Amino acid sequence: MYQALYRKWRPKTFDDVVGQEHITETLKNQVRTGRLSHAYLFTGTRGTGKTSCARILAKAVNCENPQNGNPCNACRFCRGIDDGSLMDVVEMDAASNNGVDNVRQLRDEAIFSPASAKKRVYIIDEVHMLSASAFNALLKILEEPPEHLMFILATTELNKVPATILSRCQRHAFKRLDTASIVGRLQYVAEQERISLSPDAAALIAGLSEGGMRDALSMLDQCSGRERIDTDTVYSALGLAGNRQIAQLLKHIADHDSGAAIALFNELWQEGKNPATVLGELSTLQRDLLMRSVAPKGGRELLSGGYDDAILASFDRVFSTAALIAGIDRIQTALNDLRSGQARTVCELCLISLCEPGLNDTLPMLRQRIAALEQRLKNGFPAAVPAPQVSTREDAPVREAPTEAVADAPPFEVDLSSVPADVEPIPPEEDAEPPFGLTDADAPPEPESDQPLPAATGAGGDFWDRVKDRLSGAFPMGIYTILTDPAQVTGELRGDSLTLCVQPGFAMNMIDRPDVVAKLAPAAGELAGRPIRIRITDDPSHEPEATSAPGSSLDELARFSIVQFK
Repeated sequence: MYQALYRKWRPKTFDDVVGQEHITETLKNQVRTGRLSHAYLFTGTRGTGKTSCARILAKAVNCENPQNGNPCNACRFCRGIDDGSLMDVVEMDAASNNGVDNVRQLRDEAIFSPASAKKRVYIIDEVHMLSASAFNALLKILEEPPEHLMFILATTELNKVPATILSRCQRHAFKRLDTASIVGRLQYVAEQERISLSPDAAALIAGLSEGGMRDALSMLDQCSGRERIDTDTVYSALGLAGNRQIAQLLKHIADHDSGAAIALFNELWQEGKNPATVLGELSTLQRDLLMRSVAPKGGRELLSGGYDDAILASFDRVFSTAALIAGIDRIQTALNDLRSGQARTVCELCLISLCEPGLNDTLPMLRQRIAALEQRLKNGFPAAVPAPQVSTREDAPVREAPTEAVADAPPFEVDLSSVPADVEPIPPEEDAEPPFGLTDADAPPEPESDQPLPAATGAGGDFWDRVKDRLSGAFPMGIYTILTDPAQVTGELRGDSLTLCVQPGFAMNMIDRPDVVAKLAPAAGELAGRPIRIRITDDPSHEPEATSAPGSSLDELARFSIVQFK
């Protein structure tokens, strides 16, 4: 009958245990000198050797011919413990026997001397699953145990074990196994089982096992159906997306290509890949890049092991630290949202938001965008910021994209409230030279609100439809979707102004921005054949003020919020 590799190759002696020398050497010395404790507590993550060491210790204290602290595995006691026929060594799973009655029965049996062995040994696995009353029942016998009795407790969650139990046990903490130790053991097992295992595949399995030898052997067993096990075999057998596909997906995110990212995810979906697995692998890749960025001298021990150096090196200096942190945070949020049952939709929305950080208003994403702007300024490439813009909204300034040199704007800010009452303003001279050396030829033509539109451009809402068609591809998908949604944005040409009525809230925050307005104005001006100003409002009944010639009256100054008249 076939036996799973993790059971077949379970360590038989302390010397067979890999990566836990700080514990095995201590236990060997205690067995050799006879200075044994009555209760041991083994802690650590899954698959690190806790139960195996408990069984080896139970054999070593009862072995007829111990060899340097190790059991001989040949005497009747060692064989009886291995096949489970020795009644004096009891292994109990606290996950399914966690009641007080189970512990009371154990306590009543433990007071009797062993039938044939030297010591009666109780191995309680997952001891943290015991109830509070069960722990209290176990506490008394741990406090005053008979000489022939030994308890070996094992747990993966030390924080759930009461302090009264901890103080009565000798604790040993099992650490996660390093990649080199797991690779060496996998290659040894593969050689004994006549399995062709490539070094890259062994390193990949070791990285995926997260420091657990049992998990590594189980994955090797799952992949052993192929003649040769390489990295592609491991990804195919374990149902993973593959490091190359995940790297390509991250490249699409770096290029802000939402369409390509969604198309690649659709391929993975059609291949049967789990969306949670795809997001998990993407998060792991970004986590490895983050570790390489913040701790470049940490070595491979800080990395997951799922991606080789060539893939990681291809993303060097592509993402900032803030971008990686924001991406990992967004993926973790999506993984929590997968519980809603719409896994595909959640994953697609996550990928789109990663490709277009401007659609996110979360704190990590805002930090990423600020860090990107700071980096551009540091490198001497300041972000393109439009000139100050004038608003017609009543509650907040509305952005107005400059089309040409604005000659009708004053060259400085004027606050009439600061002028003393007894000082009369100086009338402008008729022949005064225009500010900043502008001549009449340089000044733009005066706006004429009754100037008709060219016949080819239409008027009113039809003009806004033509502007939207002209802007196809000029904006990210999220912003363009809002602009083309009549329920979110409507447009109307009024004289030389294109007034956009935008729904307040998220839509207003996305549209009322300098970079958006700066692209709308040229497109509208090209269609109209003359400069067009963009006005944004959230009031459908809002009427913009009449446009007057520059310098014709003080009404022109009233457009500036800083100007006050008394």
